[in-house]
Amino acid sequence: MRLLFALLACAALIQPARAQRLTDKWYFGRQAGLDFSSGTPTPLLDGAMTTYEGCATATTKRGELLFYTDGRTVWNRQHQPMPNGKRLMGSGSSAQSALIVPDPGSGNIFYIFTVAPQGAPDGLRYSVVDMTRESGLGDLPRTNLLLLTPAAEKLAAVRHPNGRDVWVLAHRWNSNAFVAYLVTADGVAAKPVMSNVGAMNAGPGSNAIGTLKFSPDGTKVAAAIWRDTNKFEVYDFDRQTGKVSNARSFGPYPEAYGVEFSPDGSKLYGTCNGNSTIKTPSASPETQVWQFDLKTKAAVQVGRSTNHKIGALQRGPDGKIYVAREDNSFLGVIDQPNAAGAACGYRDDGLNLGGRRSKLGLPAFVVEP
Repeated sequence: MRLLFALLACAALIQPARAQRLTDKWYFGRQAGLDFSSGTPTPLLDGAMTTYEGCATATTKRGELLFYTDGRTVWNRQHQPMPNGKRLMGSGSSAQSALIVPDPGSGNIFYIFTVAPQGAPDGLRYSVVDMTRESGLGDLPRTNLLLLTPAAEKLAAVRHPNGRDVWVLAHRWNSNAFVAYLVTADGVAAKPVMSNVGAMNAGPGSNAIGTLKFSPDGTKVAAAIWRDTNKFEVYDFDRQTGKVSNARSFGPYPEAYGVEFSPDGSKLYGTCNGNSTIKTPSASPETQVWQFDLKTKAAVQVGRSTNHKIGALQRGPDGKIYVAREDNSFLGVIDQPNAAGAACGYRDDGLNLGGRRSKLGLPAFVVEP
């Protein structure tokens, strides 16, 4: 009986963490949205945001909507712009324009990190959302606090091993340096941890395009590096120190854009668009979904889209990976992302958005190992 009570007590402690529904609400694209609260994604048709690329959504731990943003405007749960949330310095045409991080010391404060498009001078900044303002609908007492300029269009976040703090990872422009800012109960660290590793993010401003993602356990991070580098890279990440190391490359893959890890962390997926500047009616689509086995280093094309452009990849709370398809009323879906090769089951017209349309972005979230 004592053993039974001990097991029940442990289950009671573990259950709240498992029950957190922080990624249940997605808003993205052309007023598109998804709700995962039932276990199966259903379209949301109440979104007010139209964004070409980056976006982020914040919810309560129970999955109730708080706000969402494209890195320029912040909409509250009633889908109205917050009073001081209209002039953030991200961009709807930055691959990962926005990332929302809860303050580890408060349930009412959130940080919105933004990156400007194509290495522009506005760089990497953050703004503060206070949910106690405007009768609980939220407002921004501080906006556009500069951290780094210039920066690539890359943003990702992962929980520190202490279970409280959060690492926010970005990349310097015209550099091979990753910068990791630790967010604690005291705020956002003024000085980042810097790691010079992997390919340069440099050249014409469009080369700043491409996304950044952490593996589910937070021990790896992957980047898509667009023209002219045209490749995917995978690195090790130390969640204790914030250091990035040990770059491994896959390429060339023209116009590499989206990256995402399988739920078990064994596979990396990437999207590429060939040369999307070539538009001829007779040209066969070059938009491809690739799978990289991180143990064997095998690369397999697992999908081809009928879309002229595909973009972000995002792992859903249901364990599937979703693929943004520009101006399409369906998302692509990878049904079994842990499976090798074609067994992963890519479907191009995978999920109906209820008449709304995707663009190139899907919402970013903090990875919780």
